[in-house]
Amino acid sequence: MAYSFPDHKVIQGIGEQFGMNLSDAEAAEYHAFLDGLTPAFRLIEQLPEVAPQVQYPRTPGYRPEGAENKYNAWYYKSTIKGAASGKLHGKTIAIKDSVSVAGVPMTNGASILDGYVPETDATIVTRILDAGGEILGKAVCEYLCFAGNSATSSTGPVQNPRVPGHTTGGSSNGSAALVAAGEVDMAIGADQAGSIRMPASFCGIVGLKPTYGLVPYTGAASIEYTFDHLGPMTRTVAECALLLEVIAGDDGIDGRQRGEPSQPYTQAIGKGVKGLRIGIVEEGFGRAESEAGTDESVRAAAKQLQAQGAIVETVSIPWHNIGSALWLPIGIEGSAHNLAHGHGVGYGANGAYSLSYMRAIENWKSHANELAPTIKAVLLSGEVLSRHGGRIYAKAQNLKRRLRAEYDAALEKYDVLVMPTTPMTATKIVTQDATPTEVLVASWEMLNNTSPFDLTGHPAISVCCGEFEGRPVGFMVVGRHFQESMVFQVADAVHQEKK
Repeated sequence: MAYSFPDHKVIQGIGEQFGMNLSDAEAAEYHAFLDGLTPAFRLIEQLPEVAPQVQYPRTPGYRPEGAENKYNAWYYKSTIKGAASGKLHGKTIAIKDSVSVAGVPMTNGASILDGYVPETDATIVTRILDAGGEILGKAVCEYLCFAGNSATSSTGPVQNPRVPGHTTGGSSNGSAALVAAGEVDMAIGADQAGSIRMPASFCGIVGLKPTYGLVPYTGAASIEYTFDHLGPMTRTVAECALLLEVIAGDDGIDGRQRGEPSQPYTQAIGKGVKGLRIGIVEEGFGRAESEAGTDESVRAAAKQLQAQGAIVETVSIPWHNIGSALWLPIGIEGSAHNLAHGHGVGYGANGAYSLSYMRAIENWKSHANELAPTIKAVLLSGEVLSRHGGRIYAKAQNLKRRLRAEYDAALEKYDVLVMPTTPMTATKIVTQDATPTEVLVASWEMLNNTSPFDLTGHPAISVCCGEFEGRPVGFMVVGRHFQESMVFQVADAVHQEKK
């Protein structure tokens, strides 16, 4: 719809919404001046958009069914072959359905986006193809990526290949399931509260949330600009390091980035941990929701690191327990404002704005009853927070600097910090007739250890360190900003013990 300026009566009504008492004469005066801006806005509408550059041929693909989609983890299959050589030549990759792949449908797990097809590739998609990777399609994710279970995607629950009938976690659930099942070598996930690490933990694979800003977010659907992350999900730490080498580094577009280049992360593999100082974060254990077997498995893995020559000590960081509380207003009010007032992309972000995505999501209110319970809860509580003047959101943003400083102080003494990724192993998938409360508990009960590091931006990886009652246990390693190599070095030592 072409831009047009309403008459002065509409302007008067808009003023009333903002508490302005405009007389007819005042409204007419504002109308006369502001309508004069119309030519500039129409000029912008008429200017051509930046033409998308799609180098590698592909077809829209198809939605697989039956045996071809055993775990319901594929949203769409579409084979895209990359360059004839490169670091990822011979590797197959799945892309989370919150990340744009030109010409292939994308719903971000939400029925309100059915029929949307991006016209551009995300930066990391281009980098994967340039490095010789072969993309096999889009992996299912939770509804607008706002759940940690497998109950909210509009295409139905994703089954855990390692533990049938149990959750794969979320929101990068399809990515985790496809890697765990061996249907792809690698996958891309997104992490705002633990959405890479939680499904990695439940499915027994490797998942890294890189340092905030290391991997460009250009071309991915945002939840909250201040803690959006993209990262690799793989079967081994070596493959995780390899994929990060390809996707990391500034793209000159995403304002989250700080010019940090990619590093040869694979050189950290096999170095061992002799002489490294490792801090076991006391507050990551013994939580109200913790399983004793999960805690025991992680402590046993830490002892193995000590046996390999590391100096392993317990460290107390009381603010770790405050981290997930700080996440709540930022995650809830930030994402609610993003959807309700920011046309699905938010304002104030330096980066690429997808006009097509904004058009696709603009009519969500006419389909509000289709929204998952998690999104309904976010919109309701986000509006309540907004009516408190945004002060709780703002204070949480201020206090996260204290949270980061607490971790940084511990990381001055220790090379890495460790704890369980999730306090429990994979739980049973909630049924289709679950109540909103049951869905919400299942969606958010596992994020207390992971979400603080989305706020502080520290790199954090989950690797499998064993099993509890036949279910994988995730071991999380947290490092200093932009020291992914150290994180990989320790994670590889844990992973080697369980091969």
